[in-house]
Amino acid sequence: MKKFILTLTILAAFQNISAQEITLDKIYSGYYRGKGIAGITSMKNGENYLVIEQGGIAKYSYKTSQKEGNLVDGNFESYEFSDDESKILLLKESQPIYRHSFLGVYDVKDLKSGKTLSLNEGKPIQEPRFSPDATKISFIVDNNLFYQDLSSGKITQITEHGIKNKVLNGLADWVYEEEFGHARLYEWTKNSADILFVKLVETDVPEIYIPIYGKSLYPSEMRYKYPKAGEKNSVASAHIYHLADGKKTKVNLDNFKNYYIPNVFQTANPDEIVLITSQRTQNASDVLKVNTKTGQATKLFTESDDKWIDTDNVTLEFLEDNSFLWASERDGFRHLYWYDKDGKLKKQVTKGNWEVTEYYGYNPKSNEIFVQTTEKGSINKVVSKINIQNGKAQLISNAEGNNSANFSKNYNYFIETSSTAAKPYTFVLKDGNGKQLKELQNNDDQLKKLQADNFSVKEFITIPNAAGDQMNAWIIKPKNFDPNKKYPLFMYQYSGPGSQQVANSWDNGNALWFEMLAQKGYIIACVDGRGTGFKGAKFKKVTYKNLGKYEIEDQIAAAKWLGNQKYIDKTRIGIFGWSFGGYMASLAMTKGADVFKAGIAVAPVTNWRYYDSVYTERFLLTPQENPAGYDDNSPTTYANLLKGKFLLIHGTADDNVHFQNSMEFSEALIQNKKQFEFMAYPDKNHGIYGGQTRPQLYQKMTDFILENL
Repeated sequence: MKKFILTLTILAAFQNISAQEITLDKIYSGYYRGKGIAGITSMKNGENYLVIEQGGIAKYSYKTSQKEGNLVDGNFESYEFSDDESKILLLKESQPIYRHSFLGVYDVKDLKSGKTLSLNEGKPIQEPRFSPDATKISFIVDNNLFYQDLSSGKITQITEHGIKNKVLNGLADWVYEEEFGHARLYEWTKNSADILFVKLVETDVPEIYIPIYGKSLYPSEMRYKYPKAGEKNSVASAHIYHLADGKKTKVNLDNFKNYYIPNVFQTANPDEIVLITSQRTQNASDVLKVNTKTGQATKLFTESDDKWIDTDNVTLEFLEDNSFLWASERDGFRHLYWYDKDGKLKKQVTKGNWEVTEYYGYNPKSNEIFVQTTEKGSINKVVSKINIQNGKAQLISNAEGNNSANFSKNYNYFIETSSTAAKPYTFVLKDGNGKQLKELQNNDDQLKKLQADNFSVKEFITIPNAAGDQMNAWIIKPKNFDPNKKYPLFMYQYSGPGSQQVANSWDNGNALWFEMLAQKGYIIACVDGRGTGFKGAKFKKVTYKNLGKYEIEDQIAAAKWLGNQKYIDKTRIGIFGWSFGGYMASLAMTKGADVFKAGIAVAPVTNWRYYDSVYTERFLLTPQENPAGYDDNSPTTYANLLKGKFLLIHGTADDNVHFQNSMEFSEALIQNKKQFEFMAYPDKNHGIYGGQTRPQLYQKMTDFILENL
């Protein structure tokens, strides 16, 4: 054995390869896997919190940080309390449908009696929700809404016309779920007397069909409604179900913006629900309060923008007096505004050249809200508390890195999750003023393994673009970097509207692969150009009606700037991206063909005409209104410009960015007599994973880079 190890060491030295290095085998074996704390929830008393552990839902004390036993024994994927904490909803097993939706098997346990009830007789359901008085749970089966009485077990059907690919009750269709960010479209009133639900009729929405090959003699099909840009969408309407008599009332929205109904909110008023509605262009949204006794809708206010509103990122929080907090970019940065119960603006709560990125809650005793912001720089996220009366603010997290918080119900404690680009996630218990009480968990072992394998820390820099902006960027250099040597450059980006890839946070995703490539002699860089987030609305929304134009100009400019650094070989620059990033990599290899030698595009949009209505039209309007915005920024239009080595990758069962995108681009390249590599992953969706798929995919990309860059 000793002789064998010595031989390996000599061989490694001979090949100038470190015996300790990051490899794909280590990455995908879980060797570097980090640890976390799952399902942190504060109990109502503010003195205990729960987490999901093997064998049960464990109860801990904030004061001592000691475990006090299991609240519930068993293995569960998630859980949710009733408002009074008398009952707990337990997800035992789930089966994914789309990005957010899934079928689940649930139990409800009465924590006082100890009795357990299987919801829907143990058959799968979607989107269960406790009534506020904890006597019932609503849920969806086959696009219909039901509720079950938790005392008798009796199930009552609320809607009757739910049909796959035709009518959905209280449930988002594909595009609502994907682009508005959630699957549930119903809510109980605070008094548990009524349920307001959104009905979506998608009969006229065009249908997409995807072949599923499997191992059958004949392929099967996956069919679902998918409204592409400019096509018909589901017809949305709002309805109220009255539990007392089983009758329904349709809410009249004719006088309001009512093309989309993305959000349904419970308020502090016992007979009221708030709806967020939008016109198709998504540059104006109405905030409506609905009296559930009468069905009358009243407009609180309209949020408008000369470009677009982020309808997928709504913050609306009702306080005890039914006044509410609302997030808006109206002053150029995302901040919180305080309205009274009738929709009259009381004041702007936060202000500055930074953004509120997360709202955690409000403490009525101290008049303080708790938020995550970018006030310490756009690549950092920190946690602060702010008095909504006098504006006094206090930073209560680390001042650098990515910091998030999970607060106790009384706001006397919080568990801070923090990381930087150099340090993996740590979980620390703090008091309400940010004083550290105890470190609950760290990932020092993960970091030690990476450091032993010559992990290189990202360097953060800024790079200028033609508009005079300083773009955030990071660089990973080889461990034994020599500034007098020229290295090939491999760029990564996503670049989508409001996104961020350059952040001072730990990355358990592609970062390890990038580290491996750096060890093979590449410099890796990532640049967030115009269109990306957390630097204000102007920087983000300059891409309006020209999605892709400024983004690719910035990636080309960044590549040229980096190529002019003395340690980079400008003749060996490559680029990689997935989804929107794949779109950008495709543009880079065509419009930027003189700059990029090699590129990898995974699951790219190659023509925005093929992508969904809600996302695409938010930024481009419809193809009928803005044809040039679509065609002038499609890589297919520039297929004749391809010069370098290009690898195109797509899953055949991608329900999000359809395989059709890569097929059209491939045909354009073929007809222009361009040579390229193509890899199709049978029956794989947008994530391209399962079994040995990811290891094979990343080996394929690694080999391509080593051979062509």
